[in-house]
Amino acid sequence: MLFGIALGDSGGYANGAVSIGISREQRYSKSHLVPFGEFVPPGFSWFLSLASIPMSNFTPGAAKQAPLEIAGQKIAVNICYEDAFGEEIIRALPEATLLVNLSNVAWFGDSLAPAQHLQIARIRALETGRMMLRATNTGMTAIIGVDGQVKGVIEPFTRAALRGEVQAYIGATPYVRWGNWPIIVIALLLIALFWRRNALS
Repeated sequence: MLFGIALGDSGGYANGAVSIGISREQRYSKSHLVPFGEFVPPGFSWFLSLASIPMSNFTPGAAKQAPLEIAGQKIAVNICYEDAFGEEIIRALPEATLLVNLSNVAWFGDSLAPAQHLQIARIRALETGRMMLRATNTGMTAIIGVDGQVKGVIEPFTRAALRGEVQAYIGATPYVRWGNWPIIVIALLLIALFWRRNALS
């Protein structure tokens, strides 16, 4: 079992995930924290004192963390909107054989956000060549294939268990190998060509 929980003690705590069961206990600590939701930016400590929001100043986990070894697979865990950042997801690849996202999307209520978050997860599965499992409290819990297609989903605000077959994958896609660099280089070349064309005209 893999579940999300606050990790730590009075010295500091993290937004994390813990695995329990046959495999040894392992932990993942979220590294990309949300300003004001999970940490207070410098100069805004007065806001924390004024709002008195419990557990609103998490400590970030390491940028690169080893995949969790669960049931013979290497799981790349990401929490909430960490899966919006492809360059960060590929830090655990190509070692990881499966992606898992744990999200509390209750904050967004009955809005477009849960569906948008599912679309983000589909892109991560497609560009990494790994299946993505999503577990949420209010939606949308899903199984996503390596082709980015949703294999199974629980609609928002539905109490249910999602069952399905999941396959591990190995290897490295072009995105896993190079990340965003090809797009950045192409964009810079286009800017240079545009600038040169304007300079000569």
